[in-house]
Amino acid sequence: MRRLLEEARTIAVVGLSDKPERDSNEVARYLQGVGYRIVPVNPLLREVLGERSYPSVTAIPADVRIDIVDIFRRSDQVPPIVEEAIARPEVRAVWMQLGVAHPEAAERARAAGRLVVENLCIMQQHRRLRVAPVRPGATGGR
Repeated sequence: MRRLLEEARTIAVVGLSDKPERDSNEVARYLQGVGYRIVPVNPLLREVLGERSYPSVTAIPADVRIDIVDIFRRSDQVPPIVEEAIARPEVRAVWMQLGVAHPEAAERARAAGRLVVENLCIMQQHRRLRVAPVRPGATGGR
């Protein structure tokens, strides 16, 4: 987990809300604050936190390299999001936020060679592991 967070640069946040009081917004703001690029995925919004929002992971342009797909959706909505993450060969990990888990989708992602985190908050884990902020212009260790 530490290595993933150290090497990642861009995180697609599925279900990112434009409401500051929502967990997804708080977590995304934190991630931006420590240097990650956030790519919002929410079909109802055009922009969130100064970034263009996309209706799905597959709608994100191919030239935008996504390292982690972070999911803020109900567990029963996870399988198609995982399939979209798998369809993008550069995605290293699928992260299901606190309260989100789907064993079958997780296994599908693992079988496709992706790292999987379930039922954990990426912001809490970043703080717990004391991962250094992302340096501007850094490209990761891949």
